[in-house]
Amino acid sequence: MELMFDTGNISQIKTYANVFPFSGVTTNPSILKKEGKVNIWDHLREIRNIIGPEKSLHVQVTTDRSDEIIKEAYKIVQQLGKETYIKIPVTIEGLQAIQFLKTEDFHITATAIYTMAQGDYAILAGADYIAPYFNRMENINIDAKAVIRHFSHVIQAFHKETKIVAASFKNMGQVMSAFECGAHSATVDPSLLADSLKMPAIQGAIDRFKEDWESVYGKGASFLNL
Repeated sequence: MELMFDTGNISQIKTYANVFPFSGVTTNPSILKKEGKVNIWDHLREIRNIIGPEKSLHVQVTTDRSDEIIKEAYKIVQQLGKETYIKIPVTIEGLQAIQFLKTEDFHITATAIYTMAQGDYAILAGADYIAPYFNRMENINIDAKAVIRHFSHVIQAFHKETKIVAASFKNMGQVMSAFECGAHSATVDPSLLADSLKMPAIQGAIDRFKEDWESVYGKGASFLNL
């Protein structure tokens, strides 16, 4: 079970890196657009420096022709290191690039997955991760849970090493559903993770503990001053 941060925002990553037990950071062109026209290589290198070498960094290609995808993959690892995961949408061109890059020992995250067929092709091509889009599937009346359960079954039944990193969430209920259906990982906007800890019921319980304690030991009392 893994959590990843689905963001390219330096401030967010710094804020939550020591809060949540995350295993990596995922980005795509739309996510990076939010950061403005930064020096993209410096920006991504800063993310790598913040998260350290033990966590994964997933960077998506910006082209859609297989030959250009392959060239971008080489450029990305040249700039950011061989351990970087190359995110490639599962299309005819993308699948061709995935198969070639796996023969060159690249780490691949197959993305933009809406269908069982897309994921199965990526698994067969040797992708390290497949990224089904949970909320986007639901928005077009595709059963996201059934899709993830299918991938989980295929991976187990055929002893594949591919991991499912579910993506595209609007609430934590969807995240939990993805895990329940067999996703190995979920990549989530850190602000959504933070919001999940801000329920009034949680704060209400904490306030009650404090009131009960102070009713016995006095206002402001804690183990530190007793």
